[in-house]
Amino acid sequence: MTDVTDVAATVPRHDPKVVKALRNFAMSMTVFNIIGYSVLGFEQPWLWPFIALLTGYTVEIGLELVGSRIDGRPPRFTGNGVRGVVEFLYPAHITSLAMNMLIYVNDQVWVMIFGVTVAVGAKWVLRAPVRGRLRHYMNPSNFGIAVILLIFPWASIVPPYHFTENVHGLFDWLIPAIIVTAGTMLNAKLTGRMWLILSWLFFFVVQSVVRGILFGTSIPGALLTMTGVAFVLFTNYMITDPGTSPSKPISQIAFGGGVALAYGFFTGVHIAYGLFFATALVCLIRGMFLWGIHFVNRSREQFEASQALAAKEAGAAVESSTENGQVVSPPSTTGKEVVPA
Repeated sequence: MTDVTDVAATVPRHDPKVVKALRNFAMSMTVFNIIGYSVLGFEQPWLWPFIALLTGYTVEIGLELVGSRIDGRPPRFTGNGVRGVVEFLYPAHITSLAMNMLIYVNDQVWVMIFGVTVAVGAKWVLRAPVRGRLRHYMNPSNFGIAVILLIFPWASIVPPYHFTENVHGLFDWLIPAIIVTAGTMLNAKLTGRMWLILSWLFFFVVQSVVRGILFGTSIPGALLTMTGVAFVLFTNYMITDPGTSPSKPISQIAFGGGVALAYGFFTGVHIAYGLFFATALVCLIRGMFLWGIHFVNRSREQFEASQALAAKEAGAAVESSTENGQVVSPPSTTGKEVVPA
């Protein structure tokens, strides 16, 4: 029988393909931040990305030390030198830069630090059993942003011009084209999340048309959202997070379509920032589904174990009776008694 307490004793390292995907994600995020602050017009203070990274690294390493001590295993960043530490910090690096890049909290740096802490820490709290081990199911950076938006009503996501404020003409098209090309190659070759992306885009179009028919929303205006840099980044680098999205094609279709339809609902009832709330909601539903599967499987295993134990005890009783010269047999419907030869 598989129990939750049994799955955390050993924590395997990432698959090499996943490590490569995380490395490319981290490199892309770093390069985009450098270009963003030097050319594009990112509005947060230039020191904030470093504060976000320091916060993310500290929380990730601290929680790993605590977790490894509780589980009785060596920390995952040990045993492979500097490379092991760098590979271990890829997720925290991506989450920290994404949080700082996408959330706008005026000059309240402590709110940004709080968001990064929540995003990284949620990976250790909100977990579900997947293929024999506990894995986080809430998209970290998306969850951190959603929590900030709920707790601090004055906070917001970055304005649309944040990504292209200082560029014009051809570069307005070139930036999203580069992101789409790089993101598509990354997701097609490494993460395997193309079904999720296609489902997300298809159902985004569907919900845009439905909102136009039912609520009079401008359909071209709703569809133009898909041309923005923020939407392209979300599509290629957030919703496709390999750690919190399903891997099977049919599950990817359900996940991507679910996020699009949830976004349509939130937008239809005039809830701002529906993109982040929709992703958080679908991730939460997936996590509850994974826990449901775990409890069902555990109940089945317990039932099968009890049946096997009962059969074993019955067999032992028959053997004991045979040794004493008696045979215990089930009642006969013919009224005849079975007598030992």
